Amino acid sequence: MPLSSVKCQDRAIAALEAALSRGQVHHAWLFHGPDGVGKELAAFGLAQALTCPEQPNVGCGTCSSCRRIEKRNHPDVTVVMPEDELVRRGLAGRSDFDHTPSRDIRIEQVRQLQERLAFRALEAKTKVAILVTAHAMNPPAQNALLKTLEEPPKDTVLILVSSAQDKLLPTIRSRCAKAAFGPLPIDFLTEKLQAGKKGVDPVTARQAAAMASGSLARALAFDVDALAERKSIIERFEALDPKDARGWLTLAESLAEDRATAEVALDVLQVWLRDVAAAHVSSESLVNGDLQPLAVSAASRVSPANLHRRSLLIDEARNAITQRNGAIRVQLERLFVEMFAT
Repeated sequence: MPLSSVKCQDRAIAALEAALSRGQVHHAWLFHGPDGVGKELAAFGLAQALTCPEQPNVGCGTCSSCRRIEKRNHPDVTVVMPEDELVRRGLAGRSDFDHTPSRDIRIEQVRQLQERLAFRALEAKTKVAILVTAHAMNPPAQNALLKTLEEPPKDTVLILVSSAQDKLLPTIRSRCAKAAFGPLPIDFLTEKLQAGKKGVDPVTARQAAAMASGSLARALAFDVDALAERKSIIERFEALDPKDARGWLTLAESLAEDRATAEVALDVLQVWLRDVAAAHVSSESLVNGDLQPLAVSAASRVSPANLHRRSLLIDEARNAITQRNGAIRVQLERLFVEMFAT
């Protein structure tokens, strides 16, 4: 899909199109921003623009070259990603490896890429390498790639796609032109959700969109049935007595049934805290509009500073559960204890 198909990222796409029109495309780019907002789509769009014979520096999206890039089988466009990501996407099977598929981009993969880039392009004037989840490169792989960034092969463009650019070496980041991709608008996500999941009512779709932190992939992955418990989760949370630790622990236990339940609950509470913070200013246009009186009541009891602190605690709990494989119940209990006991 050409760059023009990337929605709601006008600033990043305009910068890329300007570089293409001037014929001054940097040899290395870092596309950074949240997951699921169009970074990878834009990377393939840029690859199409650089190799398309029908509409050079634009990309038609329909010619043989553009279609093969979209299908990941163009000889001059190399895609690198962790082995377990290849398996997850169905691009490889576990039996294709003689070891457990790695979650890292390993130095061997970078060396293979360097070998390919050393040859002349077979069809296009430019060779393109796309590193998906570039921050997954382990330290040896990053150091190896740094040599390519410092002395890039002729007629080569590297595109690093990352949702965690701080995990990349400063020397790598400094050698890349940057294109920042922001969160997608809630209205856009709501529309896509309703189109992608039949039978989802507008209220549920908007709630999922609000909890997705601007990510279409995350919005589409939400368990709609779990979202049906939204109102119950919020009401039980607001009913907690700061002086009754048994109530906190009981709620933590009930939300720790499984990882998916806990993640949805934390997302629901995070959006709820934003509503309560908004209610300090105005009670209109809340995501949880059906709970407007409760939001106003909560706003009268909790200061903006305390709401911010609670929001940070929820982020910490979610990261511990999803990224560090923390014990679900322990993390939820800790969350409520830190919210109410300190």
